[in-house]
Amino acid sequence: MQLADAPEHAAAIPAQDYPLVLPSVLIGGLPITVVNRRNAASFMIDVARRRRDSRPYYFTSANGEVVARVHADANIAKLFKEADQILADGQPLVMASRLLCRVQLPERVATTDLFHDVAELAEKKGVSFYLLGASETANHRAVAAVQTRYPGLRIVGHCHGYLAGEALEQKLDEINALAPDILWIGLGVPREQIFVHDFAARLANVGVIKTSGGLFDHLAEKTKRAPMWIQRAGFEWFWRMLMEPRRLFWRYLTTNPYAIYAILRYSK
Repeated sequence: MQLADAPEHAAAIPAQDYPLVLPSVLIGGLPITVVNRRNAASFMIDVARRRRDSRPYYFTSANGEVVARVHADANIAKLFKEADQILADGQPLVMASRLLCRVQLPERVATTDLFHDVAELAEKKGVSFYLLGASETANHRAVAAVQTRYPGLRIVGHCHGYLAGEALEQKLDEINALAPDILWIGLGVPREQIFVHDFAARLANVGVIKTSGGLFDHLAEKTKRAPMWIQRAGFEWFWRMLMEPRRLFWRYLTTNPYAIYAILRYSK
């Protein structure tokens, strides 16, 4: 991915006019794609339908925690740099771009919102999904919720995210045979990035891979979103910590200061 100039405000772009690489701006050392949600969704649909490569086109996302982990672990940094596009999942990245960067991010492109933007377009255009990740229960509930909301959407398959050994090998062959246009992978950082690194080459019939973190838990209504005013203020991470203090308190206590330092030091 190359750091490139971009317009400060992204207007709607006709699908056929999309390049295969969108412009990006450096935030916390990562090239973050300069795009709004509407155009990100259209771009994903367009790329999925083109299928011009021998491997899936790879989208991932970053927030403050990811920035911290990338700077703390060179292996994680390499995994993220393999992505074709890195979307701004965290509002603090958008705010940082407005203060520190030569180009501003137009808005946050949270996967939990982007999924619905893409699903609406996919339902109209016949683009197919495969949902891989979360627990078996959460995965089934997520798929049921999506099918209820988007009855015309083609979901060609789904599976929980706890496969290994021969079961994983068979699942990879199954996914490739089903040839979904978009494969949503919700395994968490860095498991989902490792998955793409290890197995993307075996999924040549897949159009797009989008890493999705805790998306399926949200779709299954296992995890509750923060109120919109908290999201816009950049404190959804704090809301999540209040919802799951045992799991997230120490994580955010250790990663937030490092993220702030990295964003201030490595943004332009």
